[in-house]
Amino acid sequence: MATLWNKGTKATDIVENFTVGQDRILDLRLAKYDVQGSIAHIKMLASIGLLKNDEEATLENELVNIAGQIENGEFRLEDDVEDIHSQIELMLTRKLGEIGKKIHSGRSRNDQVLVDLKLFLKDECCKIRDEILSLFDTLITLSEKYKKVLMPGYTHFQIAMPSSFGLWLGAYAESLADDMLMLKAAYQISDMNPLGSAAGYGSSFPLDRVATTKSLRFKTLSYNSIAAQMGRGKTEKAVAAALGIIAGTLNKLAEDCCIYMSGNFGFIKFPDELTTGSSIMPHKKNPDVWEIIRGNCNIIQSKFTEISMMTTNLPHGYHRDYQLLKETLFPALEKMHDCIGMTRYMLENMIVNKDILSNPIYDYMFTVERVNALVLDGMPFRDAYRKVGEEVNSGKFRYDHKELKHTHLGSIGNLATKEIKKKMRQAKF
Repeated sequence: MATLWNKGTKATDIVENFTVGQDRILDLRLAKYDVQGSIAHIKMLASIGLLKNDEEATLENELVNIAGQIENGEFRLEDDVEDIHSQIELMLTRKLGEIGKKIHSGRSRNDQVLVDLKLFLKDECCKIRDEILSLFDTLITLSEKYKKVLMPGYTHFQIAMPSSFGLWLGAYAESLADDMLMLKAAYQISDMNPLGSAAGYGSSFPLDRVATTKSLRFKTLSYNSIAAQMGRGKTEKAVAAALGIIAGTLNKLAEDCCIYMSGNFGFIKFPDELTTGSSIMPHKKNPDVWEIIRGNCNIIQSKFTEISMMTTNLPHGYHRDYQLLKETLFPALEKMHDCIGMTRYMLENMIVNKDILSNPIYDYMFTVERVNALVLDGMPFRDAYRKVGEEVNSGKFRYDHKELKHTHLGSIGNLATKEIKKKMRQAKF
C-alpha cells in the first residue's frame, strides 16, 4: 500500500488493514478540503521561496483538475493507496513528476488532516445552521397559526394547566435559538487554522501561517503549534456537544408527538402515508418516523461521551486513536441532517385537533385560573386555594375557558414571537 510515511519497510497486510480501518471510506468526504488546503499551502510555499512561481502555477492547475474530479464523483482511492492525502500526492507526482513531490514541504500529515477536518466541520456546521433555521421558521409559522388553539399542559405527566399549540410549538422554536449558540461555538472552534503546526512542533521553514489563514478563510489561527494539534479531538468534541444539544431538543419534540398522536390523547395526527400500520391490528397508525427520530437523536446525544472517552488520558501530540473519531462523528452528522429534515417535513403535515377541551377530563386544569381570579378580586391566595379545592372535592368546580386571560410576555396570550425571532437572529452565525 502506498503511504506518505513509507521508509522502505512494509507493514504486514494484517497490521495495515487493522490500522487503516474505515479511513479510506470516510476520508473521501475530506477530499475536496484536502485540495483546498494544498492549494493554500503551495501558494504560501511560493511566497517564501520554497516553490518557483511556475511550479506553483503548475501544481495549482493540476489540483484544480483533481478538485473537478472530486466534484464530478470521478475521484477514486486506488486499492493500494492508504488515504486521500497519499492519493492526491500520487496523482500529482504521476502527472508532474518531481514537482509533485514538493507539495508536502513544510507540513505533516497531522496538520494536513486537521485542516481538512476543520474545513469540513465548518461546512457541516453551516449546513446544520441552515437546516435549523428552516425548522425554526416552520415552528414559528405553526406557532402563530395555532396560537389560539388550547391544549393541556402537563407536569409529572399529569394534567396541570392550560397551554396552547402556539406556546408548545414556540417553545421548540426558542429552544433551537438556544441550540444555535452551541452550534455557533462549535463553528468558532472549528474556524481556527492549524496549518503550519506540522507534526505539532512547527517547522524550520519560514512558513507564513497568516497567509494560509487568510487564503483558507479561517477567522483566526491556532497560534501555538502544540495547541493547534491539541485541536484534534477538541474540535470533534465541540461539534458533538452541539449536535447533542440539538438532538436533545428534537428528541423531546419527537416524544411529545408520539404521545400526542396516540389514541389516549388525540391532540395531533398525520396523513396515513406518513404513518405505518400493524401486521395484525387494522386500526393502528404508528408514529414510526417520530420513533426513528427519537432513537437517532439518542444515538447522537451519546457521541459527546463516546468522543470524550476516546480522547481521555492522551497526552499532547498526535495519537492514532484520533483516527477513530471520524467513525463516531461522521455518521452522527448524517443522522443529524436526516433528523432535522424529517422533523420539519412531519410538522409541515401535522393536523391539529382544535376541539381538545370539549373532553371533561380537562376541566380541572383551570383550577389555577379560578384561584388567580379570586386573588385578583381581593381574596388572600391561601383562602382562594382552599376555596377552589373544596369546589373540586364537592364536584362544584366550573370554569369557562373562554375567560382565559394570559397577557405576560411568553404566555398563552403573548407568545413573544418577535422576541424569539430576534433571539435567533442574534444567535446565528
